[in-house]
Amino acid sequence: MGVLITVIVIVAIVVVLGLVVVGIYNGLVRSRLRVREAWSGIDVQLKRRASLIPNLVETVKGYAAHEREVLENVTRARAALQQAGTPAQAAEANNMLTQTLRSLFAVAEAYPDLKANQNFLELQRELADTEDKIAYARQFYNTNVLSYNTKLETFPSVIFANMFNFEASEFFEAEEEARQDVRVSFSTPSA
Repeated sequence: MGVLITVIVIVAIVVVLGLVVVGIYNGLVRSRLRVREAWSGIDVQLKRRASLIPNLVETVKGYAAHEREVLENVTRARAALQQAGTPAQAAEANNMLTQTLRSLFAVAEAYPDLKANQNFLELQRELADTEDKIAYARQFYNTNVLSYNTKLETFPSVIFANMFNFEASEFFEAEEEARQDVRVSFSTPSA
């Protein structure tokens, strides 16, 4: 009878430990999938932003034909964003695009007819809306990365994360200059 109880206790301990391992592993997998899902949210918004850029460039081109360098820089930055493969590359390309858009909007300030163009104003509104969505998606992604990376580094999940080769995810960070919103005012200053 004593041997039977010992065997039952050992089996129960093994089952409980097995369930703990499965629970930790599944928690790591769920966290990794949340990070991937959150990244897809950023990716969708970055692609939306990139698809607005050609229309914006074409609208400005008609008014500011001699500003060729600015328009080419915006186009190059957009291409870099579309080719980014990792969060770090996307963040770098996003920062570059933000800077070139600032230049583009600065050029637009010099053309009153462009500032009043309905197509340009609508594109500007859509771009501002997209910027807000990118900021939210970046925050959501970084929150999920923090949660996931914390699991990878805390006990006891760190043991299983290392055992099953879970890798830390990168945060999506903006450069200090790119942390400012892309906002341009087309109102005329009062004297």
